[in-house]
Amino acid sequence: MLTGEIRSKVDTVWNAFWSGGIANPLEVIEQITYLLFMRQLDETQLLAEERANMLGRPIGRVIFPEGIYRTERDEETGKVKDEITYDMLRWSRFRNDDPARMFKIVSDYVFPFLRELNGNGSSYGKHMKGARFTIPTPALLVKVVDLLAEIPLTDRDTKGDLYEYMLAKIASAGQNGQFRTPRPIIKLMVELTEPTPTDVICDPASGTCGFPVVASEFLRNHHANLFQDDALRDHFHNHMFHAFDFDSTMLRIGAMNMQLHGVEGADVRYRDSLASAQAAETGEEAAKDDADAYSLILANPPFAGNLDYETTAPDLLSIVKTKKTELLFMALFLRLLKPGGRAAVIVPDGVLFGSSRAHKAIRRMLVEDHKLDGIVKLPSGVFRPYAGVSTAILLFTKTNSGGTDHVWFYDVQADGLSLDDKRQPLLPADKQGPTPETPLEPAEHEKNNLPDVLARWKDRNGTERDNPRTAQSFTVPRADIAAADYDLSINRYKEVEHEAVDHRPPKEIITELMEMEDEIAKGLKELEAIL
Repeated sequence: MLTGEIRSKVDTVWNAFWSGGIANPLEVIEQITYLLFMRQLDETQLLAEERANMLGRPIGRVIFPEGIYRTERDEETGKVKDEITYDMLRWSRFRNDDPARMFKIVSDYVFPFLRELNGNGSSYGKHMKGARFTIPTPALLVKVVDLLAEIPLTDRDTKGDLYEYMLAKIASAGQNGQFRTPRPIIKLMVELTEPTPTDVICDPASGTCGFPVVASEFLRNHHANLFQDDALRDHFHNHMFHAFDFDSTMLRIGAMNMQLHGVEGADVRYRDSLASAQAAETGEEAAKDDADAYSLILANPPFAGNLDYETTAPDLLSIVKTKKTELLFMALFLRLLKPGGRAAVIVPDGVLFGSSRAHKAIRRMLVEDHKLDGIVKLPSGVFRPYAGVSTAILLFTKTNSGGTDHVWFYDVQADGLSLDDKRQPLLPADKQGPTPETPLEPAEHEKNNLPDVLARWKDRNGTERDNPRTAQSFTVPRADIAAADYDLSINRYKEVEHEAVDHRPPKEIITELMEMEDEIAKGLKELEAIL
C-alpha cells in the first residue's frame, strides 16, 4: 500500500527533476528505473550471499565479482590515480559515498557496467544496452537515492503501487498515436475476459505493460492457488506474459513494471508488430511461429497513421489489404490468436462503420469467420487529455468457423472520471473502476457505468437478450448485422425514444409578439413626449 508519505516524497523528487532541467516525464521514470534496477541487483546478490553463507556453499550467480572493475591512470605519467572495484558499484556501497563521489561512480562506472550486463538473467536487464545517465547534479542524485532507499521494496504491492503512481504522471502523448490507457478501462477489459492460470497472454503494442500487469493482478486475486502448483507457477512467471513494443524506453519501463509487480520472467521484447522488417531481423520462421501462439490478447494499439505496403508484414496483408494501422492490428490479432483464443482490444470508431473494402472485410471476418461477442462503446472523453477520439472495446473469439449468434452492445456514458481534459474523479476512490470496493448507490450509476457493464456482460446470453434497443445495453442478431452490411456502430441499432411535446399555435405566438411591439411603440412615444 502506497502511503501518503511516500506519495509526497515521490512528488518532491518529481519536482526536483523538473527544477533540475529534466521536464520529460518518460525521462524521469527512465532514470528512476535505472536506480531501481541498481538497487535490485545489489539486493539479489545480498540474498545470494546470505544463502551461500548459511549453506556453506559458493554463490551460484555472481553479479558483482571480487576485484578491480576499472583503473584510472594519469594521462601523462601513467601512474594509477584510482581503482574502482566491482564492490564500489553496488547500491549499498555507493549510496554511502559523499555526493560528488557517488555522482562520479554512478555516471562514469555504474552505467557502463549496466550496459555491459546485457541480460543478466532478468527481463529488463536485456533492455539496458542503451542506458544513459541524465541526472544533472549530485544533489538531485542523492535526493532520489535517499527516497528509493527508504521505500520497502520487499513488499510487492508497495513497489508495484510506487511504479504505478509514477507512471500516472506521464501526461504527454507519445508518438504515432500512443497514449496511456486509463487504468479503469484496462481493469474492465481484464475483468471481461477473465484470464485463467493456463492462458498465454500477449499485448503486441505494450507501452508500459499496463494490460499484462493488471492481468497478473487479476490472477493473483482470483487464482491464488496457482502458486502452489509448480507447473502453473513456472508458467505464470516465465511463459504466460508476452509484450512487444518498438520504443526502447517503453520496453525498459514496461519490463521494470512487470518485475515490480512480481512477474519474474515476462517476455518483454523489441518488436515492430506490423513491419515486414521484423521477419528479416528475426528470421521468417521465427515470425511465423508466433501465429496461433496466444490464447488471450489485450491491447490498445496506436491507431493513427498509414503504412506503406512495402514496409508491412506480408502475412498481415494476406489477411486484409490495407495501409491503415488500426485494420492491420486487427489482422495481427487474428493471426496471433490460437483457435479458441479470445481478445479484448480498443479500436477507433471508424473500424466499426468505415465504408472501405478493407473495413468491411475485417468486420465480416469477425462476424462470419469467428465469434464476435460484444462491443462496448466508450465516451469520447475517456482518453483526454491525450486525445478526444471516439473508441470502443471489441470482444471476440477466434474460431475459424464462425459462431456469432447475437452481438452484445453497451453504450458507456461515464467511467467514474470527468470527460474533460482534467479527468477529475466523480466518485471517491473506493467507488471507482469496474469492481469498486464499496457498491454504488443507484443514483451513482450515472457517474460510473463500469460495474454495470461487467454485470450485464455476464448475463449477455440471458435476460440481456430481452432488452429493448432503447436500453443502455442490448443484443443484435447476426442476421441483422449482416443485413446492415456488417456495420457495427451502436448508433446503427440503438433506438431513441421521442417524447411528444405540445407547442402553442403559431398564430397565438404571432399575436403575442405584435402586442409586445405595440407596447414598445407606445412606450417610445411617451418617452419622446417627455423629452
